[in-house]
Amino acid sequence: MKFVDAHIHLADKAYFENVKQIVYEAKALGVVALVANSTDLETSKRSIKLAVEYPDHVYATAGIQPWNTKQLKPNEVKQTVDLIVENKQKLLAVGEIGLDATYSGTGEPTEIQMQVFPEMLSVAEKTSLPVIIHSRGATSQIVNMLPSYKVDKVILHWFSQPLSLISTIMDRGYYITEGPAAVFSGAIKKVIQEIPLTNLITETDGPVRFRAKPFNGKLTTPSSIPTIVEGIAKLKELNQTEVANQIYENFVRFFGVKGVRDKRHGAGTIYNTEEGNGNK
Repeated sequence: MKFVDAHIHLADKAYFENVKQIVYEAKALGVVALVANSTDLETSKRSIKLAVEYPDHVYATAGIQPWNTKQLKPNEVKQTVDLIVENKQKLLAVGEIGLDATYSGTGEPTEIQMQVFPEMLSVAEKTSLPVIIHSRGATSQIVNMLPSYKVDKVILHWFSQPLSLISTIMDRGYYITEGPAAVFSGAIKKVIQEIPLTNLITETDGPVRFRAKPFNGKLTTPSSIPTIVEGIAKLKELNQTEVANQIYENFVRFFGVKGVRDKRHGAGTIYNTEEGNGNK
């Protein structure tokens, strides 16, 4: 079986000392692709660096996450936009970007979020990159905004509600990612039961610590992915291999890749995720 982690904050400080071990364990367990999502300019730069350091396993994204809009440095948005444009050949997507109505404390996204998110969507449109979106408490608002941009490939990360949007997600060809909560959260289990398996990809969102069993507060790593797939398989009443294979196919279809290195990384080179070798 081949597994994927489409959303992990590999550039986070919590992982600084053990990235090599995390990648090694992922490979040993069959997790063939890790998408290093970013939250600000600094992590965007580090994610790109990690993708270069681990070319057989790690993809990079770049972007500003809504939680980080409160502590933006001068010109950080412009510098991040410039970084994305300059490194678009090295990036799998623009992410993690979006809006968060719960984090603001007012029940609505903050004004600065409403300024930054459109800029991130605009650079995704300019570079023709997919987007990975954080939408907590603002999913309907975001889904209403998206048609204003020429951004066709959309992942709604850790989608939880409203269930009424699932038909729109399907009609537009959007995907959702779900992680460890698929094993213990009633709300996420309901989403998984409702969403077609063909629109679902796995993630961890590490280094989030999940207190519920079987995760027990441990630092989240891609080693959780097989457990997540097993949980999805139970909910879908399918075998684990069938679910893992479909999710891998979804990943390949959505991002347009056949391995951890696709044509965007130079001269049409393809790196097979099973063998880690470059083939032209």
